[in-house]
Amino acid sequence: MSCHANKCIACTVQQCTHHCQDADYCSLDSILVGTHEGNPTMDQCTDCKSFRMK
Repeated sequence: MSCHANKCIACTVQQCTHHCQDADYCSLDSILVGTHEGNPTMDQCTDCKSFRMK
């Protein structure tokens, strides 16, 4: 399967359906970044809300 790598969105999450297997990029045109915290203070508090399990 060929993937259109969006070179503006680097991604290393190989379990996501949008990850390009031949390169560490996302195939989406844009992503939604959110948080699971009321007051995020570290990068671990943020999430890619566009993630979809393969």
